[in-house]
Amino acid sequence: MFAAILLAVTVLLSANVASAEKTIVILIRHGETDYNKSHRYQGALDIPLNETGLHQADLLAERLKNVPIDVFISSPMERAYVTTEKIAAAHGRQVDAVDNRLKEAGYGDWAGKTFKEIEAEHPKEYLLQWKKRWAYTPPGGESLQSIQKRYRAALDDIVAKYPGKIVLVGAHSAGNSAVICSLLNVPLKERYNQIKQDNTCVNVLEYEDGKWEIRLMNSIDHLGVLYKGQKKAA
Repeated sequence: MFAAILLAVTVLLSANVASAEKTIVILIRHGETDYNKSHRYQGALDIPLNETGLHQADLLAERLKNVPIDVFISSPMERAYVTTEKIAAAHGRQVDAVDNRLKEAGYGDWAGKTFKEIEAEHPKEYLLQWKKRWAYTPPGGESLQSIQKRYRAALDDIVAKYPGKIVLVGAHSAGNSAVICSLLNVPLKERYNQIKQDNTCVNVLEYEDGKWEIRLMNSIDHLGVLYKGQKKAA
């Protein structure tokens, strides 16, 4: 299904580019890190991909190698950049640009600690952070509204700069979920917790005439038996 949908979107783009300037954004999340694996708050900490994450990125690069991607843009964080770089390399290309607005949200005083540690130290706040992320920001961290605003600005600028192109964007879990809420024009409190973003997942977003549509969300077909399920945040 994954390949078929991507092919259909590519054909649709090719058929309409001359008249409608239809733009496709392939929004991905980075591969696994040791912090993801150990359920540790990561956020703005620049943690690299682990062995599994590197392999996941290779599998994603293989899956996307025949998609005619025109532009490769990445978050400045290593885990997202290396994931994007591997996909670009499969096309014989390099990453075209880094956008600092695509970095992950900061978790402030919670950064580097495990979920269990925060649950033990701050049980009420921990529950709020998981159940109502839009309503609670860890001390010294960044609000979900803030990350949504900068991700949306980044995507709007991308489609304005590259009309009619297929653009791959390497980013992060919280930012992806938040911006998808924005593109769907639904409040964070209504849908954020329902928009899951697994490591190296693919979202296909279509932009035309000022309107966004979601063609594919959180696709991880390329991982096969590697996928064991993960919590979304951090």
